[in-house]
Amino acid sequence: MQQTVYIPQEEMDEELTIDLKKIFFALWSRRTLIATVFLGFIIFFTALTFILTKKYTVTADLYINKTTSSNLIEFNPFALEEVGASGGGVAALMSGGGNALANEMELIKSPLVIDKVIRENDLVYGKKFGIFPNKLEGEYLSAAAFIGKGKNPSFENKKGTNVLTIEYKSKDPELAYNVVNSIINNYIEFYKQLNSDKSKSDQKILEAEYNKAKQALDKKVNTMNGLPEQAMMSTGNLTAMSAFSKPAQRALSTIKGQVVSGEKSRIEVTEESAKVAALSSKLEWARMVDKMSDSSKVLVLKEPQKLRDFEYSSPKLLINILLGIVFGFIASVFAVIFAEVTDKRLTYSMLGDNIIYDLLNDFSDLKLLLLANHDKNISIVSFENIPENIMPQLQAFRNVQLIKADISNEFVERIKNSDEVIMFAEVGKTNSKLYKQIKTMLLDMNKKVVQEVLLK
Repeated sequence: MQQTVYIPQEEMDEELTIDLKKIFFALWSRRTLIATVFLGFIIFFTALTFILTKKYTVTADLYINKTTSSNLIEFNPFALEEVGASGGGVAALMSGGGNALANEMELIKSPLVIDKVIRENDLVYGKKFGIFPNKLEGEYLSAAAFIGKGKNPSFENKKGTNVLTIEYKSKDPELAYNVVNSIINNYIEFYKQLNSDKSKSDQKILEAEYNKAKQALDKKVNTMNGLPEQAMMSTGNLTAMSAFSKPAQRALSTIKGQVVSGEKSRIEVTEESAKVAALSSKLEWARMVDKMSDSSKVLVLKEPQKLRDFEYSSPKLLINILLGIVFGFIASVFAVIFAEVTDKRLTYSMLGDNIIYDLLNDFSDLKLLLLANHDKNISIVSFENIPENIMPQLQAFRNVQLIKADISNEFVERIKNSDEVIMFAEVGKTNSKLYKQIKTMLLDMNKKVVQEVLLK
């Protein structure tokens, strides 16, 4: 059930009222502070560009033509199953799959690769935070410690591709280059070894199957019997005699049996020969793959580059300037707020809503207010000396009395009979504590401050 809550328009207007003029004057009065803090932060962040230790980032892109765990994809019954498990069946095999490099990411980050990278680049444990002793100090980093949270070095698969990006950041540009280069070289060597093991395994299986098929073929050839099919062509006379002679019939039947037997043997030998020929072709291909196993399926699309001293990735001058601007702006706002709250002199933020900012130029506004309230007793509480050219004009109003701001019985007695109060003060000069105390006292006495006038 919905309930409608009515908010008076007057209340909404009051909540949304923002005195932009007061905000502007408050900021303008603090312009020196704002400029000092703002420029200070920009100078500080700019200086950090030249003070902070420079870091160098080396990157490389690898294209990995990798889909199965066997070189014999055309007759390996598990090839499609493996690719399908990671990328969606045949469609994954054709497109590479959305997760085609998941296994490769784990392989390149495995100790089989990373441990060699660590030792080649002499990456060892140092002091904690560069100060405190470490029990492992001087020992080689573990693969898990080197990989860490995957931020340095980082490995990223470009979405929708078989491209793997390797990135490493270091204070030493030579080390950054060596680490990336070492990761690539050791991964390629690992890949070559993996390919070699696969090709040897495939070759061993093919050789065993080829030998079995060869033996079976030899056995079939050695046990061939019967007559060739052409033998039936020379039995014309015997066929004619079989119509009158039983011995001829038996001879013809024997010849037919021998021809059928010979045809069966020929078919079996042909089948075994075809099998041996197919396996022989596969075996030759596997031997060729074995010779090619020293080449990797990893193609380096983007070689790591040695960086020069000025080619650092961080800190960046432009970024630091932008950071200085952002933090300078935020710090300036806080500095203004802090100064407005803690200032011992009157500030714009301490004023109410009804303000006359310049008595000399806007005296007509004050005069209009006094005339509109001629039937009320009005007290002008002055914290500073009122200009001499204004004083006679104020004294001309019979319903107005001038009172010097003070915390005393005399002040309370004089203001007791007032209906409304106007306060005269000067920003940056009037004592802020006294100003607040007087306003609090007037509030407790139920005396309404209808206007606050600023003296210049």
